[in-house]
Amino acid sequence: MSLRLFNSLSRQIEVFQPLTPGQVRMYVCGMTIYDYCHVGHARMMMAFDVVQRWLKASGYGVTYVRNITDIDDKIIRRAVERGITIRQLTDEMTQAMHDDIAALGIEPPTHEPRATEYVGQMLDLIGKLEANGLAYRASNGDVNYAVRKFLGYGKLSGKSLDQLRAGERVAVDDGKQDPLDFVLWKSAKPEEPADAKYESPYGAGRPGWHIECSAMSCSLLGEHFDIHGGGLDLQFPHHENEIAQSEGASGKPFVNYWLHNGFVNVDNVKMSKSLGNFFTIRDVLKHFDGETLRFFMLRTQYRSPFNFSDAGLEDARSGLRRLYTALDSVAAADAFAIDWTHPQAARFRAAMDEDLNTPIAIAVLFDLAAEVNRSGSKETASLLKALAGLLGLLQQEPKAYLQGGAGEDADVSAIEALIAARAEAKKAKNFAESDRIRDELAAQGIVLKDGPQGTTWVKA
Repeated sequence: MSLRLFNSLSRQIEVFQPLTPGQVRMYVCGMTIYDYCHVGHARMMMAFDVVQRWLKASGYGVTYVRNITDIDDKIIRRAVERGITIRQLTDEMTQAMHDDIAALGIEPPTHEPRATEYVGQMLDLIGKLEANGLAYRASNGDVNYAVRKFLGYGKLSGKSLDQLRAGERVAVDDGKQDPLDFVLWKSAKPEEPADAKYESPYGAGRPGWHIECSAMSCSLLGEHFDIHGGGLDLQFPHHENEIAQSEGASGKPFVNYWLHNGFVNVDNVKMSKSLGNFFTIRDVLKHFDGETLRFFMLRTQYRSPFNFSDAGLEDARSGLRRLYTALDSVAAADAFAIDWTHPQAARFRAAMDEDLNTPIAIAVLFDLAAEVNRSGSKETASLLKALAGLLGLLQQEPKAYLQGGAGEDADVSAIEALIAARAEAKKAKNFAESDRIRDELAAQGIVLKDGPQGTTWVKA
């Protein structure tokens, strides 16, 4: 089988064929860094972490670019509110993002460009659009894109110009010739701080949001590349505008495959700051480990709506512990070459090749875990660990994971001391004391497992 992906541009599943055999160039719209990342951001970064992992597992060399937007209205406003520079704010929030997503096992991209480092390239791009008759200088000092002059506008969203409305991220003002037009360069306002202003042929100002991604992606990947991804909320207007800018400047096709991950719902209601039903990643990590959150997300295919709930997280934690428990019973090989002709490996691959169907891939992991529990096969345990590793799962030492959350080293020592005291009580046939110690540990959430090699424990 070949890898097949749902292409938002054609609105159908297509066989993936890179522009350069064996090499994939992929760009994903990253974070606007003014606050902590929430679960919706995690869902997007998780989706494309899996895309790039599976491309690599399929034998492709991958150049993966995920940008950082470090200049926009919200960033300026937050920095002013806090009395710090824009760079201080964005450095702080970038480090927080890196810490949070590392806990989820999300791998860093090949390149992580910051918008402020590419202002020169943005201005070059605006100059080309102006020369091509697609950009104009407005009376208020802004430079805008003339949407109706780009014949392909609307092909990603599938809407005609008359159906479309002005971009959601920019305000309609008197400087525009048409409500659909969007800003490429924003003229500086007197009240804005000095570090929000950049010199340009159009006067002091800063880039519009949409031009940032066109400049960064084309600078790092070329004017025509393989995959562009992001959340479904970016399909219009952001990605539509990227196509208009990039193709309007170069005259070339921009991207072959557009991938969009589904929305996050909270208890079946769309997550939204306006509704107050959103959670930051670090909110969740106070109560659940990062691998549990990762596993929870992977149980839903990336294009489907993802329903976030405490009950779902609890169920995911239970399921992940079942997988680790199977590996705890048999020593799996750390390095294991997957035999893709093995029926379960072939089933896993077929699922991932069909638009990254992670729910079926995870079902394969549970089937392998059940076989490990039945047979005690080291080969099956090794296959389970190797396949899970392609999803960023089950790579911790099983016993350490299962004992996770038991406390600091002193608490672990106390647990081991109680287990030793219980063993002595059993040896002395003092079964009442033995049962009392077991009950005491159970009250602490410690489950004992008696076996031929002695007693081990895990955190319930």
